[in-house]
Amino acid sequence: MQDWMMFGAYLMVPVILAMAAIAVLLNRDTIIWGIAKCATGIAFIFASLLAVMALFGARTSEPTSWIAITPLTQILMILVSFIALVVMRYSHRYLEGEPRQARFVALLLMTFSAVNVVLLSNHMLLMLVAWITVSLSMHQLLMFYPERPRAALAAHKKFLFARLAEGSLLLAFILLYHVHGTWQIDLVLAAYQGSEVALSFHEQLAAVLIANTALIKCAQLPMHGWLIQVVESPTPVSAALHGGVINMGGFLLMSFAALFSQAFVAQWFVLIVAGLSTVFAAWIMATRISVKVRLAWSTSAQMGLMLVECALGLYELALLHLVAHSCYKAYAFLSAGDAVNQYKQRLLAWGRVPEIKDWINAFLLAGILVGLAILAANHINQNLTLMLSPWLLILLALTTYLAERRSQLHALSIVQLLAGALFLVVSYTLLKSLAALSFSDVVVQHQGYADIWMSVLFAFLFSGYLLQRYALHWHAVQKIQLYLYAGLYLDEWATRITLKVWPIRLPMRMKAKQLQSSHKESLS
Repeated sequence: MQDWMMFGAYLMVPVILAMAAIAVLLNRDTIIWGIAKCATGIAFIFASLLAVMALFGARTSEPTSWIAITPLTQILMILVSFIALVVMRYSHRYLEGEPRQARFVALLLMTFSAVNVVLLSNHMLLMLVAWITVSLSMHQLLMFYPERPRAALAAHKKFLFARLAEGSLLLAFILLYHVHGTWQIDLVLAAYQGSEVALSFHEQLAAVLIANTALIKCAQLPMHGWLIQVVESPTPVSAALHGGVINMGGFLLMSFAALFSQAFVAQWFVLIVAGLSTVFAAWIMATRISVKVRLAWSTSAQMGLMLVECALGLYELALLHLVAHSCYKAYAFLSAGDAVNQYKQRLLAWGRVPEIKDWINAFLLAGILVGLAILAANHINQNLTLMLSPWLLILLALTTYLAERRSQLHALSIVQLLAGALFLVVSYTLLKSLAALSFSDVVVQHQGYADIWMSVLFAFLFSGYLLQRYALHWHAVQKIQLYLYAGLYLDEWATRITLKVWPIRLPMRMKAKQLQSSHKESLS
């Protein structure tokens, strides 16, 4: 009885959001925002209270054939509910005077409700149905301005890619059912927890298909173009997409970590595709001027890095990355309107180009901090397997941060910078250790070649950043910049194939008078 009460409490989060979506469609425009904000607020409170109860010793229920409650589920339910609350409050002011507000609110509520069902699912078919629901609801939100041809083309590409991802996921689930004879996720994963298992061909293929689903969902190159072009959709939709929905690929790999950690082929598939996507998307981002487009390329790069962390077996780091990226990217899109003021502040900022001695000093200081962090991490966990690539990335990031301190708006003293850098390193080490508790049953096989591969890519990433920032006067760098500005022409290739497979008639740009008349018709 107590188990069912606990499950009922967790199910209240998606149920409240779904009921609010129905209520919004049945009520007048004057109260829909009150219903929506109240529902998202209650959902966030429910998710937070349940997580706090679990933290202080409340017994979580054993998984059923449909629902499972895990630490990963609890963390991400709080995150999704928080993003839903913030986005809904922002949308009220953003959409003021817009037609079809009730439809927008209902779709947004349904999207977040379905995401919560994905998080709670312990049945592979239930997860797939909820996954498809999220995709279809988001597609309608992306088409909120159907008269915009770029938005329509992006939504069309996403629709096709999403069906490809869902087909991969369905086939993976069928293969796992064929091997294990059950649709329950916890029973499937139990076969891989606690010890190394030699996977059959069907299991290896299922892991590759799950990885393929995650790569497509996270908009990795070359299936990234839709993510860049959907910035023409309303800003709250971009915040919900980049701050929540697109992270589902990372959640999928974390949920099936026990299987994925023992699938060598699937890991290298992710390491190659996501690793290259991380580097090239970050370089391409630096060539962009539009704030939203830069943020979209940043999302593709960040998602690639998160998937790489999963492939390296650093699931706790991937979880921290997911939470931090969701909060940051939602904030970045919702505050994009202040970009002009931020740009003016950067223009007024005094600074100078760091000299060689600045980089040497910064590298030495960053090396000391990273060395201390490694010693601390080893002290916390005596069985820690040291990997080069994540610490190299931190070292390069801290080096850049310290060397470029004089180019900031308010240059900090070296003591302040060191204190900030030390705080970041210590926080990272502690939070990583705490997040590791969510994956205590996962057997991770560390691969030396994978670590070397990512170390080389991170070195290329850092080298490319330096060339883009300080060597643009070189002819060779300028030539490379042209290709990067074109996105290596990957999206053009993907668009041609998409339109060849499934042609579509794009809407024509409306003139001002046409938009005005259509607006009046929608209001009447």
